[in-house]
Amino acid sequence: MVTSPAPGEGPVRPVSVSLHEGTIAALKARTGKRGMSAYVEALIQRQLERDRLHELIEDAEAEHGPVDQAAVEAKRAILRSETANSADAA
Repeated sequence: MVTSPAPGEGPVRPVSVSLHEGTIAALKARTGKRGMSAYVEALIQRQLERDRLHELIEDAEAEHGPVDQAAVEAKRAILRSETANSADAA
C-alpha cells in the first residue's frame, strides 16, 4: 500500500502560487528572500492542523452534541488558576 507523506514530510519540490504584491513585499520584509519557502511551508502546515482540528470538533459535536460553554469556562478558569482552590492546592 502506497501512502502519501504527511504534511512537512517527503521530498521538497517547487510549486507556483499567485500572491498579491503587497503580500509578497510583507513576506520578503519579514523573512528575507531565502526564508520565504520555509515561512510559507510553516503557515500552510499550521492551517492544515487548524482545519483538521475543526473537522475533529465537528465530528465530536455530531456524535456527542454541542459543547457545554459553562463547562468550558470552568476548565479555562482552572487552567488559568483563576479559582480560589487552585492557589491553595500549590
